[in-house]
Amino acid sequence: MNKKVLSDSEWAKALTPEQFQICRKQGTERPFTGAYHDCKKPGTYRCVCCDTPLFSSQTKFDSGTGWPSFFAPVDEKNVGLKEDNKLFMRRVEVVCTNCQAHLGHVFDDGPAPTGKRYCINSASLTLSES
Repeated sequence: MNKKVLSDSEWAKALTPEQFQICRKQGTERPFTGAYHDCKKPGTYRCVCCDTPLFSSQTKFDSGTGWPSFFAPVDEKNVGLKEDNKLFMRRVEVVCTNCQAHLGHVFDDGPAPTGKRYCINSASLTLSES
């Protein structure tokens, strides 16, 4: 897959203001407001910026946090992890490896089999229903 690289002004034109703030400026949507936090439709969640497949509905679970949560990515090569020390907290940021879009954060309090909770902003995703 070709890496998708655009300038901030190009991203701002390609995305909604909310998508731009979250994906390109590391923002966060308010809990329980995103389109996918309680979505039960089967399919593949893809990056809203570049269409890279990120998460399957088969790994989605209700974490009670108000954001879509997954216990594993579709392919670990598609999801990158970065240390995030903003807001006086130690967290691990989740990004799309193809376009570096901010997706959310991953935590070690998820269900089996991985024990991971990928807490992802709905605005960073599109759902390809299957």
